Parts: sequence; structure tokens; C-alpha cells
Amino acid sequence: MSFSFSELDFLKPELGAEYIGSGTHFAVFSAHAEQIELCLFSPDGKDEIARLPLPKREGDIWSGYIAGIGPGTVYGYRAHGPYNPGAGHRFNPNKLLLDPYAKQVTGELQWHDSLFGYRIGEDDLSFDDRDSAPFMVKSVVQDPDFDWAGEEAIRRPWPDTIIYEAHVRGLTMTHPKVPDRLRGTFLGMCSDPIIDHLVKLGISAIELLPIQYFLDDRYLLEKNLRNYWGYQTLGFFAPQSRYLSGDKITEIKTMVKRFHAAGIEVIMDVVYNHTAEGSEKGPTLSFRGLDNASYYILSPDDPRHTFDTTGTGNTLNVANPMVMRMVLDSLRYWVGVMHIDGFRFDLASTLGRQDLEFDRQGLFFGAIRQDPILSGVKLIAEPWDIGAGGYQVGGFPHPFREWNDKFRDDVRRFWKGDGGMVSELAARITGSAPQFNHSDRGATSSINLLSAHDGFTLMDTVSFDGKHNEANGEDNRDGHSDNHSDNMGAEGATDNAEINAARARRRRNMMATLMLSQGVPMILAGDELGNSQGGNNNAYCQDNEIGWTSWEGLDDPFLDFCRQAVAFRKVHPVLRQERFLTGETSEDGRIEIAWYKPDGSFMDDGAWNDDGLQVIGVYVSKSVHAMDTEKMDDLFLVFNAGGDCEVHLPGVNGVSQWSRVLDTGMETNAFQVHDPENPAMVYAQSVAVFAPREQAEPPKDATKAERRRWFQFGFRTR
Repeated sequence: MSFSFSELDFLKPELGAEYIGSGTHFAVFSAHAEQIELCLFSPDGKDEIARLPLPKREGDIWSGYIAGIGPGTVYGYRAHGPYNPGAGHRFNPNKLLLDPYAKQVTGELQWHDSLFGYRIGEDDLSFDDRDSAPFMVKSVVQDPDFDWAGEEAIRRPWPDTIIYEAHVRGLTMTHPKVPDRLRGTFLGMCSDPIIDHLVKLGISAIELLPIQYFLDDRYLLEKNLRNYWGYQTLGFFAPQSRYLSGDKITEIKTMVKRFHAAGIEVIMDVVYNHTAEGSEKGPTLSFRGLDNASYYILSPDDPRHTFDTTGTGNTLNVANPMVMRMVLDSLRYWVGVMHIDGFRFDLASTLGRQDLEFDRQGLFFGAIRQDPILSGVKLIAEPWDIGAGGYQVGGFPHPFREWNDKFRDDVRRFWKGDGGMVSELAARITGSAPQFNHSDRGATSSINLLSAHDGFTLMDTVSFDGKHNEANGEDNRDGHSDNHSDNMGAEGATDNAEINAARARRRRNMMATLMLSQGVPMILAGDELGNSQGGNNNAYCQDNEIGWTSWEGLDDPFLDFCRQAVAFRKVHPVLRQERFLTGETSEDGRIEIAWYKPDGSFMDDGAWNDDGLQVIGVYVSKSVHAMDTEKMDDLFLVFNAGGDCEVHLPGVNGVSQWSRVLDTGMETNAFQVHDPENPAMVYAQSVAVFAPREQAEPPKDATKAERRRWFQFGFRTR
């Protein structure tokens, strides 16, 4: 069969391979190439059956149309141009290149020296003339059609959002009720057992670790390990092949549709700060071969070398208009075609760099904010990278929300018993105002987390004093060393009932703190189940029982507590307000927030600076700026990291009696009535929550079932 380009009678501005019914239009960007060849392959990707120079160049976009070919066509590119590493150019037509806009990737990359543009064993100025195609993955033309009938975007408000960070393989590999053939796949992720668990837990959004096409690092495979997390993206438009149970990318659309039917939004963890090609000594797989000087930031002192702010060897040059376009096109593709609801941007500070410096008014943020599609979805920044000035918690513009590692660290330190943490805890449970209350940002700017994929799980935080990453093969040198953890008397799992009880209480305390805090809570998958990674706080290469979520905790009482804590947050809007509570008083004298010492008096400078104080009470009411139509119950929260303590409950805003509605130190949340004259006992290492008595008690005409549920969960079920 022969192939040739023909003319289109209309303009096709899109990049990538687009099937238009009668044939397929191919377009790719390169500013410095002298010629781009389209290579067509047999359906199995083994034989190159045609090599055709793209006939048209408009600006820096090379394109061509072939009639009669369509979905399933396997292809790649070869780029001709200068091989001059000293000037930043690394063209080598012997290297088959993945289309940056490929919607599907086929085959398995086989690490071979021919994948490198230079000769392995010599420096990167040398030139390798071997054909890489036999070892390279290929692109596949796609048909975009899918039956979305009945599916609707959710677009849940941020105050009502509860995020669950999960890994497609990790969450599904060991669940006893997920079918074997679906474990580790998109269809396994949206199977009934997983969705049922998330719905019962009360999750509103699932945040998936990278699902765009990524590679396994060569050095990991040589150690019989694997890139588990997925932060080595090569295809920004294609789903990761290993998460497909078959060969159709419609499986990811099915997953999104099923999550939406269950009321759960889908957020993708995306990596636009770097690619899998590494430094100048890395392979030539796509971007480097198409136009190294355009796609990557190069050293201003020597363009031979990449400029690295990510720790991966390269940094994507989003300041280049066409690279920016690729990123935006990718995001719009996942929203428009895949119906994704939002994105978490890995090492997002890199995306905000202008002339190598972070700029919150930079081009990337401006492009997102003006985009009519992207500005309306959920946008979350990991607000740091390893470059100079890269730590930017609180530095991102609206509408971005940000992962807040200060919440994680300060909550861990408070419950561990570190001194001087009362004032820090106060900042965290009110939305981290010192970081985020500026530039008209709201209290939901902070994504509060106790743990994430990177670091200790919640169980390991209370089970290990130090990291145990020996299985990673780096002599335990990798991963963070400052985890603010506490093994509470034994390193790792133990049969000691007293230690296990103390660990369970501390986990309840931290989960309660998360759910009682202003901001947006995020739960790491498995924390509600007591999942442990055996002290490994950097399981990026552990695609095995270390990294997978264990479901042995399905019968653990802690899971029930987590469900109750999430439900408690949902029925108390006062815990999830959009506005920061700053202590203002309304015209009628109503206080929105106030801080108390155990004796019932207001916190003063001496108390805030008392390193020995380990208990604090906070009265939380509706913001004085909230609309009158917003109904919110008042709450009094007590956080006690010390010993048993009597706490005098305040008479505030007309409240004369309080009922204890939640207590991590009690087996049941029995309702106890307290008044300002008689102190309440708050037990050691516990969180206690009180509500005005008239708001807390069930109505007199409630049925037995309603009363049972009321007291079981410790709050009004409206």
C-alpha cells in the first residue's frame, strides 16, 4: 500500500494527528528543524512502512494530510536539522520521535543505547547513527467519539470539597472485591467496590497520581524496580498504557463517567514542569529531537546543558509560546474530551518562572486565568520546586489553591507534643491566614493535608521515628529526614495494646483536626484504613505491596471514625467558610471567632507565647461578612495535646449551655451538657467539640431511629 499527502480544501489549525472522517491531518511544531518526516508503521508497530516529509510549513508548524487512513494508524516522526549541542540543537533523524500531541501510545519502550542521540560511552557531543525505531514506542491516531449521554460536570464549590489522593494501581491491586482482570486499571478504579468505599467515606473529589503516559527510568529497571508514582511524563495527551485493561483509551472516559454518576469529581496530577527525557545526557524520544532549544530551558551560560529547577535533569520552557500552547492544549483536551474536573500541578513554581525567577503574574498564570475553559475548573498548585526562590506557599494567584505543607507539619508537631505550637495550630485551623489572606484570596486557598503520596502515611507518622527506604536501593539516603513523626514507644508495627491504643487516638486527633479546620481537606488513600508503607516515605519506585494500599483495615473502628468526621464537617458549614475569620464583631455585637485558655479567659500575648501550653479552645461562628441567608451552627473546639484538663466553656453570643457532640477521647459521643459555670473535662491527647445545647439536641418529636443516628454521629443530621 502506498501513502501520499494530498491537499485539504480548508485550514486545520490543530496540532497532532486529527482524524476528520476521510483521512488524517498531521501537524507538529519545530522552530529550528530543516525537515520533518512522518513515519507510518504496521499495526503492531514493528515495521516502518512509509516515511514521508511533511509538505507544508506555516510559521513553525509542519503539516500534511493523508486521505484514507484513520483511527488505529501507528506513526512517529523524524526531525532533520543541525546537530550542534553547543548551540542547544540536537536533531538526529535516526531517532524516531513520539508526537507531543499523541492521544495514545502503543508498545513498550525497550531501553537501548540507540535511543540516545549521542554514543553512549562518549560525551554528549558525539553522534549516534543507529535507528531507534525498533525500541521506541509509537503514536496512534484516535477516534474522539464516545457516548457521554447522561453525564454532567459537577463543578462542586470549593467549601464543599473533600479530596482523596489515590493511585490507580495502588488503590485497586489488593482490594478483595475488585475483579482480578481489572486490578491496576482505570476500570478497576471505577469498579463498584472502590466507588462504594469512597461514597461511604464522603469523598467529593478523587485526585489521581499521574495518569498521563510516563516512562520507567532505565536505572530503576536495572534494579528490578519501576516508576510507580509516574512523575516522568512523555505524552501529555495520552493516558498511561499500563492502566488500560484493553487497548481502548475510552476506558478512562468510562472511569470519569462512573465517578461523575457517583457525585465524585476527578482531578489529575499533572507534570508540565519537566519530561522523561532528562538532562542533555538523557535519551532523544520526542521533544529533544523535535526542537531541544524551544522545548527546554537551557543554561544561559552554556546552551549545551539543560537548566534544571526540578531535580529531574530538565525544565520545560513554558515561556516559549508554542510550548505554552502545548500545555494549554493538553489541559483543554483533558477537560473537553476526557471531562476531567481539575488539575494538581506538580512542582508548580517552575511553571511560574519568568527569566528563571518565580513571578505570580507570569505568563502561565495569566494564560490560565483568561482561559474560559481552564479558569473554571479546579486548579491546585504544589507550590515549590528545588530552584532558587522555589518555595512559594501562599504565593500563587487566584483561582489556584495550594498544597499546604505547613498544615501537615504543624499539626504533626502539635500532636507530637512539641513546645510552642499553640499559635501555629491556631493559624492552621483557620485556613493559614498568614500565608493566604491577601490579594482577595479566600480561606479555601489552602489544601490541608496530614499526609500525601510523598512522605509518611498517617499510620507511619505515629509508628516510625525515622524513614526506612532501604528497599529503594539508595542506602536509605533518599526521602525526607524531617517527618515530625513519633513511634510512640516502638519502631513499626507492634503487639503492644497500649501503644496501639495511643496511636489510634493520635490518628483520630489528627483526622479530627483536618476535618475541623477551615480550608479544603485532602485525605491520602489508605489513611482511613490504617495503611502502612513499612516506614518507606519515598515509595516512588515500589509498585508492590509497599506502595499499594492495604485493605486489611476495612473492619478497623478508625474507618468508622473517619466517616463520622467527614460527615460532621459536611453538616457544619461553619467549618468550611469561604471568608477568613479574623475576629471581627458584627454591628449587633456578634463575635465570629474567639480564642480561649482553659480557664475560660481570652488568649493573651503571654498565652500565645507560652511554650508549655498544650491546650487551646476556639469559638467558631459565622463570618460577619457572610450573607444573612447562610445558616450556620456555632461550635466550640478544644485541642488538647497535654494531660487531662478542665476547660471552662465560654458564655458567648448568648450561648448559656453547651453539649459535647464529638470527642476523640471517648468511646462514644455521649451528649453531656455543660454551662459556663461548670467546667468540662477534656481528656489527655484529645479533641472535644461542643455545640450550643439548643442546636445539638434532637427535636422532641424525633423517631427512635432519628435519635439513634443523631447520637451515633454526634451532630444534627439535617
